[in-house]
Amino acid sequence: MAASQSNKSRSLLRSGLLVSVCTFLSRILGLARDAALASVLGASAGADAFYVAFKIPNFFRRLFAEGAFAQAFVPVLSDYRVNQGHSAVRELVAVVTGSLSLVLLLVTAVFMVAAPWVVYVFAPGFADNTEQLSLAATLLTVTFPYLLFISLTALAGGILNAHGEYGVPAITPIFLNVSLLVATLGFAVNSSQAELAVAWGVFAAGLVQLLFQVPFLARLKLLPRPRLGFHHPGVKRILSLMGPALFGVSVSQINLLLDTVLASLLETGSITWLYLSDRLYELPLGIFAIAISTVILPSLSRSFAGERGERFAQTLDWGLRLLLLIAIPSSIALFMLAEPLIATIFYRGELTVEDVQMAAQSLQAYSLGLVFMMLIKVLAPGYYSRQDTKTPVKIGIIAMVANMVFNLILVWPLGHVGLALATSLSAALNAGLLWVGLHRGGFHRFSIQWWLLLRVLLLGVALLVGWLLYYQSFDLAWTQLSDWQRAQHMALIVAVGVAAYGVGLLVAGLRMRHLRAQD
Repeated sequence: MAASQSNKSRSLLRSGLLVSVCTFLSRILGLARDAALASVLGASAGADAFYVAFKIPNFFRRLFAEGAFAQAFVPVLSDYRVNQGHSAVRELVAVVTGSLSLVLLLVTAVFMVAAPWVVYVFAPGFADNTEQLSLAATLLTVTFPYLLFISLTALAGGILNAHGEYGVPAITPIFLNVSLLVATLGFAVNSSQAELAVAWGVFAAGLVQLLFQVPFLARLKLLPRPRLGFHHPGVKRILSLMGPALFGVSVSQINLLLDTVLASLLETGSITWLYLSDRLYELPLGIFAIAISTVILPSLSRSFAGERGERFAQTLDWGLRLLLLIAIPSSIALFMLAEPLIATIFYRGELTVEDVQMAAQSLQAYSLGLVFMMLIKVLAPGYYSRQDTKTPVKIGIIAMVANMVFNLILVWPLGHVGLALATSLSAALNAGLLWVGLHRGGFHRFSIQWWLLLRVLLLGVALLVGWLLYYQSFDLAWTQLSDWQRAQHMALIVAVGVAAYGVGLLVAGLRMRHLRAQD
């Protein structure tokens, strides 16, 4: 049994590393994409309009496709795999694909027709600028079909993940970044309608991502003809889990969207500043937290379906320990290097020095909640893998209401920075309540390896902070350096910082076996 658990842990670690590497490549391209967008669009009214039109379908993607739907679909699919066999899985895939496609087509059509009203709801501040409102509505009619394509892509990715094929879904987002880079640098840069050219890049990206995964589903013989099946038992179970899940793991997306609504009421550029800082703080969130969440959800679901409670608790504990080794230094680095990072990646073209400073301030506020936001991604599967959606609903509602209160308290004295800080505070509340519920239910227990974790973190973080403070003592004027000089300095800071942190972990006693074993 011990050998089996060790093998299982090694498999999860390898899968997590695979997803992290693929996601890392995608996120690096994503930063290049955002740097190109910032250079071409700047922080103008047109840029704010595009980011709103891009955020709306992305909000629903994260809320439904990668949030509620993924957390409901994967546990049910895993249950069918464990207890009913391949033919039942094929039937489930067929009816889910057909039913989901119909709903998505209807939603997409409605939102495209109602684009001006949708923009008004999500960015009421645009009402004072009819040209900006009209532009955002036009862009939304082009970008919203992305939701249809990417939701079906998420369905395909959930199927592949449930069958242990983690690499393909992790690689798929690269096509979004490549498509937007081509649209920005190939078409928008010389266009009088730059925002519209980039919007068509979003549309193309969704279609390409979906088509990319089709052959891999066919190889698993899980590409049956879609058909409607709202009365199918599996579909009913998924729907019953999806409703409550909307306020569970996806509550952070609702909070971020509320930030956009309020930011539209602030000075021009606020939406862009929040977008740029959000992109950087989501880098470790996407590379590590979502990677760990991706690999442990199917494992937790199988453990629960097979009534292996001890393995369930061990897998969750492993995920939390591995996450904190990355989350804590990432949070510290983002806070201490906020302005240098923003300047290195985004400062060129239409972006100004003031834009860099303002985006850096909101990045620091976001970084305070990074650890908690990452914890949510690992703690939430502890509920959804057991098909418990009621508890995350209650917690999600509490966190969302708290975020609204924090927003209203902080937005007026701190502006866009207050919105980012409110998100961090509500994430802390959300993560804390999720953990308390799992611990009280006996689904998470601290293993003896937590003492080692605390020891290695103390030394590793001390060396990292010492290095960052030393480099900051040179007081570099980052916005006065050339692109190449900024890149050189940042590469040195990151390389030495990672090495210092790693040496600290090793000196304090961390070894690879500690990342694999689940004692």
